[in-house]
Amino acid sequence: MNLSKFETAILELIRRTTSALPQDVRGVFAEKQKSVRSPGLDAFALKKINDNLILAKQKSLPVCQDTGTLTFYVKTPVSSNKLALRHAIYNAIVSATEAGYLRQNSVNTLTGENNENNIGLGHPVIHFEQWAQKSYEVRLIMKGGGCENMSRQYQLPAEIGGRQWNRDLEGVKTCLLDAVNQAQGKGCAPGFLGVGLGGDRASGYELAKRQLLRPMQDKNLIPELAELEEIIVEQANSLNIGPMGFGGKFTLGACKIGTQNRLPASYFISIAYMCWAFRRRGVILDPKGKIDQWLYQLPSEFKTQPLKVVVADKKDVDKMAKVLKTPLTEASVTKLSVGDTILLSGTIFTARDAVHQYLHNGGKLPQIQNSVIYHCGPVVLETESGYVVKAAGPTTSIREEPYMADIIKKQGLKAIIGKGGMGKKTLAALKENGAVYLHAIGGAAQIYASCIKTVKNVYLKNEFGSPEAVWELEVENFPAIVTMDAAGNSLHEMVLTESEKNLKKLLEK
Repeated sequence: MNLSKFETAILELIRRTTSALPQDVRGVFAEKQKSVRSPGLDAFALKKINDNLILAKQKSLPVCQDTGTLTFYVKTPVSSNKLALRHAIYNAIVSATEAGYLRQNSVNTLTGENNENNIGLGHPVIHFEQWAQKSYEVRLIMKGGGCENMSRQYQLPAEIGGRQWNRDLEGVKTCLLDAVNQAQGKGCAPGFLGVGLGGDRASGYELAKRQLLRPMQDKNLIPELAELEEIIVEQANSLNIGPMGFGGKFTLGACKIGTQNRLPASYFISIAYMCWAFRRRGVILDPKGKIDQWLYQLPSEFKTQPLKVVVADKKDVDKMAKVLKTPLTEASVTKLSVGDTILLSGTIFTARDAVHQYLHNGGKLPQIQNSVIYHCGPVVLETESGYVVKAAGPTTSIREEPYMADIIKKQGLKAIIGKGGMGKKTLAALKENGAVYLHAIGGAAQIYASCIKTVKNVYLKNEFGSPEAVWELEVENFPAIVTMDAAGNSLHEMVLTESEKNLKKLLEK
């Protein structure tokens, strides 16, 4: 094994995985989008997703700014040196981070310190397995924090929807539909489910995540599970949650179920929820480490193609969007209603978990007074000419619910940008203070990066690290949807109410 070639191959695997969805996943999108009619908020979201995929592949930059936990599945010959292979994977990750293919995503759990190279205790995750071949197989899954937070584990028997469900496939089906209903748009729907039945709590989750390696077109070898996989997709899409939780018939792209033995006392259903940015690829290397075959892609997929420049859809801009410029006034904000499409220009500030806790606990940041904050942890590179934003999609807003109402009031915020919506406390604060929640399209990291014209400043970077820092950004024609308005209306509450009614009907059958 030539470790230099192996390291180069892993770097290329990371680049392809982060910048382009595999062909089988794109095939699911092409098929399911037939059920989506334009105009509509679900069609708007899917158009931005498709535009984003074009840009990300053109630029070889992350489809989504949250490049997630890197999980490698490595098959090696019996005689291989796994210590050396692990070190080569580490080197490739450091190089990928420096190139902007990966966000600086690994932090110390106890201190919150970000070492800025994506290497740390438990990061990355590498599963080694020996096989009887002389070649090497490496598969990679990138699973972001938003969808990881929507993963679930159930234990049968369980009470769901006011009924008890037993240790059978009806009980399993109910748990899976309940998990999809809980996810709503917070996991960047449309999603995909990897499911593990049995095992203990740890092995169940590991089995569930492995199901995401299965090609979309494969069929479960166990007839009962093959049938259940199809039923779950059909019934999940009937809940009317839709892309981003905006409502619609494309909520789930696929469900893959695996099973393993369990203890008599335990019956776990473990669910690995994957977002629409389903990033996984694989490669087979010859004994010397040279690339022999790519997995999950067409032979011509990465050949040079003419660039197709993505521009704002003028029809959408003229007929749908309301143009807003910062600083926002209460008068302009209170005119907005749930469902409005807006294009925002001016200054916004990113803010994530660490900053929200900091402000809630009395920390000072006068620059954001009366401003707009964006729940985002961008990928930012420092160059000789200054900072350059490489990816900048929204993060899941609900994590900030414990802090948001207090911050809106103290900082005089007029708008919050994020994805997945927020809760009742935030909704009340928006109404009380004349502010709105703007839903950006989750995962559309290149669409939003292209809207950023300048990085004006950065605050708290030394304290919290790059993704958690406050980046002051000048944006132009930043597209979003009003999903929580100053009158106290919430699209998320409306969709949740309808999906719960639909779920109840399914469970009563």
